[in-house]
This record gives sequence, C-alpha cells and structure tokens, in this order.
Amino acid sequence: MIPRELLKKIRQIELRTNRLVTETLAGQYHSVFKGQGMNFDEVREYQPGDEVRAIDWNVTARMNHPFVKKFVEERELTLMLIVDLSGSGLFGSGEQSKRELSAEIASVLAFSAIRNNDKVGLILFTDQVEKFIPPRKGRRHVLRVIREILYFEPRRTGTDVNQALEFLIRVCAHRTIAVVISDFLGQSRPTRPEINAHLRRKVVLSDMLGQTSLTALRQANRRHDVVAVHVTDKYESELPALGRLVLKDAETGDVVEVNTGDERRRRAFAERQKRTQGELLRLFRSARIDTIRVQTDEPYAAALGQFFETREKRRHRG
Repeated sequence: MIPRELLKKIRQIELRTNRLVTETLAGQYHSVFKGQGMNFDEVREYQPGDEVRAIDWNVTARMNHPFVKKFVEERELTLMLIVDLSGSGLFGSGEQSKRELSAEIASVLAFSAIRNNDKVGLILFTDQVEKFIPPRKGRRHVLRVIREILYFEPRRTGTDVNQALEFLIRVCAHRTIAVVISDFLGQSRPTRPEINAHLRRKVVLSDMLGQTSLTALRQANRRHDVVAVHVTDKYESELPALGRLVLKDAETGDVVEVNTGDERRRRAFAERQKRTQGELLRLFRSARIDTIRVQTDEPYAAALGQFFETREKRRHRG
C-alpha cells in the first residue's frame, strides 16, 4: 500500500512537470531526438524540385508519368531512464533531496517522450542494478516510473555507473535514448589516516568520479544516445560555515568531525570540488556525452532548455 503522502507527491510532480512539457519541452524533445531511419509512406506525382533519386521507376513506367517515393521519419523511440538510488541521493540542504529532483527530471523527460508516442523504460541502480522496468507507453506507466524512483528501497547504498551501463547494453538491443541521472559520487572507502584529507575533496567522503570509466561510457554511447544528468547540491561544492560538524558518509557509513569554521579549509574544499567537477565534465566530453547539470536549490527548466537548444543548433550545423 503506497502512503497517501507519496501519492500526493507523485501527483504534484506530474502537475509541475506536465506544465513544463506542454508549454516548452515536448516540441524541443521531438525536434532533437530523431528516429532511426525513414519508412516508405506513399508514391505521388513528381513535382518540380523533387529529388530525381526519389523517382519510382516502376510506377513511372506503368503510368507513363514520373512518380516519386515519399518517406516519413521512423518516429518511435525508446527513452531509457537510468537513475542512481545510492545513499548520497537522500541528501538535500533545502526542501528537496537529490533523489526527489531526479524524479522530477525523469518525469519531465518521460512525459515529453509519451507525448511523442515513444516508450519509456527504467533502470534503478546503486553499485548493482536494483530494478528494471521494460519500456512501455502511456501515462499510467510513467506514473509507475516516478513512483519507483521515489518509493523503491534499494538493497545497497554504493554507486557503480558501469554496472548500469553494462546492463543497458545487455537488455537494449536497439538504439535508445539513455539518460543517466546521478550525482556521480562513488563509494571510495578511505582508511582512517586518509579521512581528513579525503574530506577536503568531498563533504560525504566519496570520490566524485567513482568507478565511472571512460571505456564504459564510450561503449554505451556507441550503441545508444547517452545523456548524463548531473544532480548536485550546493553544499557538495562549498562547505557551510557552521563550526564543528560530525559528518557521515551515506554510502560507506564513515563518520568524521570537521571544523567548517576554518575559512582556509572551506576555500580549499571549494577549489578541489571545482577541479573535480571539471574532471567529470572532461570525462563526459571525452566520451562525447552531453551533460545537463541541475542543483537542488535552483530551477531546472533553464538547464533542460539550454540542453535542447544546444542540441538543436548542433543538429542543424551537422
């Protein structure tokens, strides 16, 4: 039995994201994500300006008048949402956790997909694949996807994006739009002497790049159209000045005390995080994977809109 509070939250997400899809993103989704080819539609009489190579010579010979073949885009696609449910996703310094933001992003993309008559599937992962929902169409199916992202209780707490990408390659024989929604925080386990130094790199003691390898990303992107949605919180980029804090890693369980009142430590942490995020971005660029960065305390519509606009411009240039 799903709690009433969760049903209310799912409904709120549907209302918020549907408005954004209706007003802005459905058309952009349609123009950016294309089908895998062209299907024959009909023949019609030749008109000045038609491509000569499109002439159907068999029909032309029978009718003693030139006819051309008309093709339409093979529109139906599959959107596979690959969502990180590791322990660090429960963190949020404001009203919304990273997991809740992930559910909203997934909802926007899923409703855009079904508006275009595409199928939507779901892979939930930690350091293993936790759940797989095969692609289907329809509003009820999308609501189930949102419910699982919010409600599913994973068995593990770590993160391994490679496991999810390898599973994607195994279960999806045809090319899909594969959107990986994650904070990309791995499950490194520092020894006790390393913890203080490690903390200066990340508040919750995990490695930003985790176990995500360039090889896995490239292999997945060769077979599918992979997009990375990097979900973050502001306190993963900068430490708040709150004095001495006891912090626990949501993925490994490690606990450490840190003095956030030390300005030099806060500045060093912010600089290291900036470099680490730059390394993550370069990793995606090397694999030719587009990235969308969203933050729990910021509206995400602009980030999604910019992604679609950039893709549209690149498609026209190509």
